[in-house]
Amino acid sequence: MIRMRRFCASVVFLLLCALGFSQETPKDSLNDYYVRFEGDSILYSSIALDEVYLFGNLEFANRKEKLRYYILRRKTLKVYPYAKLAAERLVELNDSLANIKKKRHRKKYTKKVQKYIEGEFSTELKKLTRTEGQILVKLIYRQTGKTAFDLVKELRNGWRAFWYNTTAKAFKISIKEEFHPEKIHEDYLIEDILQRAFASNRLERQKSVLDYDYAQLSNKWKNSKANKD
Repeated sequence: MIRMRRFCASVVFLLLCALGFSQETPKDSLNDYYVRFEGDSILYSSIALDEVYLFGNLEFANRKEKLRYYILRRKTLKVYPYAKLAAERLVELNDSLANIKKKRHRKKYTKKVQKYIEGEFSTELKKLTRTEGQILVKLIYRQTGKTAFDLVKELRNGWRAFWYNTTAKAFKISIKEEFHPEKIHEDYLIEDILQRAFASNRLERQKSVLDYDYAQLSNKWKNSKANKD
């Protein structure tokens, strides 16, 4: 168990450390109006609003199903911040490396990010269980559009990615795991947990890079469950 937790922490360390418009003049229109933000008047034709979901009450077929959901919720809420951080580090790293031309300097910068992450999150990551580690791998794919295996391979090397994946199998963790809430019911439950947490401000929202619509997913799985009943 201790080896497994250290392995989970090592995979996340590697990922987190490695991840370590033109303006047009609007035309005059009766539909245009001014909106004041902190003393500045800006001309808008419309205001973009965030999507708002209306959540129904959670329904479970039996106590076992209910318990499974709440265990999954606890684990998802625990590991999501690390997946969010991984996505942010990937954007930051790519932006920074784009301005670093020399390979030696790029490597030095990556190591600097690694030391920072290890010092800040090492204690918490070592506490992850096997199932939490697998959920984290899925959420990393949700936030980046790439598997943990591919990220390790791209940002370090193929041999290290192979070694991590082989070692992960000993703990029944696949760092090649993807996230497909449209196909896998557990993935949909994870997405449902996240959306409810975003709406209640329990988690800070970070949009997935994947192309799916939560409302459509909810209807799909609800109808699927109704047909089975």
